[in-house]
Amino acid sequence: MSSFKNAEAGIIVDKLIKTIQEQRDYLSEIDGKIGDGDHGINMNKGFTMCEEKLKGQTYNMSEGLCTLGETLLEDIGGSMGPLYGLLFDELSAASEDKDEIDAEVFGEMISGAVEGIQEISPAKVGDKTLLDTLIPAKDAFMEAKDAGKDFAECLDAMNEAAKKGWESTKDLVAKIGRASRLGERSRGVLDAGATSCYFIVTTLGTSAKELLS
Repeated sequence: MSSFKNAEAGIIVDKLIKTIQEQRDYLSEIDGKIGDGDHGINMNKGFTMCEEKLKGQTYNMSEGLCTLGETLLEDIGGSMGPLYGLLFDELSAASEDKDEIDAEVFGEMISGAVEGIQEISPAKVGDKTLLDTLIPAKDAFMEAKDAGKDFAECLDAMNEAAKKGWESTKDLVAKIGRASRLGERSRGVLDAGATSCYFIVTTLGTSAKELLS
């Protein structure tokens, strides 16, 4: 299959919520090495609040992503709430009027997410942030799509690039946020935002691929 139905893809949001809940302690452990140590707690809080809002409802992928974005924007403090809130809002906006989600639509979704974050964040690749995961993932998806690969192959390329981007943050010095005060001492530790972004992107990619089969 080259596409999946938006109406049947609310499960993608369910899996995103479950992933963050499962990784709560790991995310806080990583954040504790060069940050406040509360990244997993805050992310889990927001995603669980979204789970409560969606409970008992029928929703498509775009509606679920919209609720997730709104919840993170409104109810989670710090820098990550607005960034991830915007990411999910952009994913939702690019797909909300689409019945079928194919590689073209998904490319618009992931590209919109990157552009949205770049509008409110000065970070770039190499600054040890979530963009070190997200931008390579987006670029790999678009390159695979433009090369004529099928949707599933594009998702595989995205997930592989997300993993490499995430892992690259271990050798980077933080340039943005609280960790930037540590200078060279921030090297040798994975970035918490890049880590949660890795889990989000790869869950999105894996779940979408499952719907294609």
